[in-house]
Amino acid sequence: MKSLPRALFISHGGGPLPLLGDPGHRQMMSCLQDIASNIPRPDAVLVVSAHWEASVPTITAGDRPPLIYDYYGFPPASYEIAYPCVGEPSLAREVYRLLGEGDIAARLDVERGFDHGVFVPLKIMYPQADIPCVQLSLTDSLDPAFHIQVGSALQTLASRNVLVIGSGFSFHNMEAFFAPENDESTRLNAAFETWLQEVCTDSELPESERREQLIHWAEAPGARFCHPREEHLLPLHVCYGVAQAPCSERHALTILNKQSSMYLW
Repeated sequence: MKSLPRALFISHGGGPLPLLGDPGHRQMMSCLQDIASNIPRPDAVLVVSAHWEASVPTITAGDRPPLIYDYYGFPPASYEIAYPCVGEPSLAREVYRLLGEGDIAARLDVERGFDHGVFVPLKIMYPQADIPCVQLSLTDSLDPAFHIQVGSALQTLASRNVLVIGSGFSFHNMEAFFAPENDESTRLNAAFETWLQEVCTDSELPESERREQLIHWAEAPGARFCHPREEHLLPLHVCYGVAQAPCSERHALTILNKQSSMYLW
């Protein structure tokens, strides 16, 4: 019997567009659906979303977190999306405890809802909304080493059949999404994806070296073109911290005409 993956980093696309039938998200939709159908069903999901930053790691602890439509300028239907999954306060408390044991100050938040980095991909993967979910914030330090440490503190969640999802985007340059494609942008996009693939998949790479490369990701070719700001990459660092191993699957795809990827550990 297959065991539940320890962590999954996903590229979650542009706002609510995947749920609005946008053709630039077809590969992403198909990839997420395939992943969900090919892994065991988790008892709960912990999502680290690029769209929530706090001074310390903060955990949703409400029974029924509302949805936060944290985007603007989209059709009215995008503000009527429903995903009525329940929270899991006991899991939230467990995450809080594990972070504390890892000497990481954290906070529980019973009021905050789920942002689109949570409900958009989960609606694609688990449309019945019948798996409890907890969301964990990034910290506004945007420190890669710290986010690996956060993931490391959560390693035992897999034994509780909890799937840790890092919801970000392996390419996230907003200006580039709307600019005409050119040879240089294509080259930089491809260079960073190649680097990320090598770092995450190379089974010969010592874990100490993999960790150092991820910490110093901004030195990679094309890094700051693909990520002018790193918040959409850091959920991957949390996932790596959970696994501390090469990934078992990489999914290469095109989202909004940009090379992107997802990683399963």
